[in-house]
Amino acid sequence: MAGHSKWAGIKHKKAVLDQRRGKLFAKLLRAIEVAAREGGGNLDGNATLASAVQKAKDYSVPMDNIERAIKRGSGEMAGTRYDPVVYEGYAPGGVAILVEALTDNRNRTGQEVRHTFAKMGGNLGDPGSVAWQFERKGTLLVDVDAAPEEERLLELVMEAGGEDLAREGDQWRITTAPTELQAMRAVLDAGGVPVASAELTMNPSTTVPVAGAEAKRVLSLIDALDELDDVQGVHANFDIPDEVLAEVS
Repeated sequence: MAGHSKWAGIKHKKAVLDQRRGKLFAKLLRAIEVAAREGGGNLDGNATLASAVQKAKDYSVPMDNIERAIKRGSGEMAGTRYDPVVYEGYAPGGVAILVEALTDNRNRTGQEVRHTFAKMGGNLGDPGSVAWQFERKGTLLVDVDAAPEEERLLELVMEAGGEDLAREGDQWRITTAPTELQAMRAVLDAGGVPVASAELTMNPSTTVPVAGAEAKRVLSLIDALDELDDVQGVHANFDIPDEVLAEVS
C-alpha cells in the first residue's frame, strides 16, 4: 500500500496549490450536500458529514459556502440532487481502480468514466469486480517535520484507538476505523500535532507492483479520472517505486 498512500500525500499537496480551486471547492461542497441529505445536518450525529466539513475546511473552503451546502443537503435550501455511484475497473498492469462519484446524471457520468478508462489504456469492469479488494478507513497524514517524536505520536494514536502508524517518506500515515476519524483528529489537534489531511479513504488489502512506463500510465489514468467533475475520489492498489512517484510529482 506504500506506493498508493504516498501518491495520496503528493496529490494532497498538489491540490492545496492547485489554481483551479473553484473545481476542487465544488467537489468538496457536493460531498457535504450528499452527506447532509443522507445523514442529517447535525455534525455531531453524522460522522460522514463531519469528515466532509473538516476536509473542506482543510482546503480553505469559506464557512459560508459550507453552511449553505449543509442547508441544501438537509432540505433547508433548494439545490440539485446528487446521488453516489461507484465504478470499478483496471488500469494497465492489472491495477484495480475504484472510482467514487456524486452525480445528477448517471448516464453522463458513466459515459465519461468509461471513455476515460478506454482512452488511457484501462478497462471499466462490472460492479463487484474489484470492490472486494478495498476497505473503507479513516486516513490522516502528518508531516514528519511538524510531528513530535515517534514515541509521542504513537502514544497519541493509541490513545485515540488508531489502528496503524506508518512512516512514508516525509509523512506519517495514521489509519483508523471510519467512525474514529474525527476522534483521532481531535486528539492530534489537542496534542498540538498539525494534520496535513484527514479523510475517509478506500484502502487496498493487497497491492500490485508496477514500474517504468507502465507506472506512468497508471498514474495518468488516475489523474484523468480525478479530473472529471463528478468524481470525488479515485482509489487504486498500485505499488510504485519512490523515484517514479518523485518524477511524476
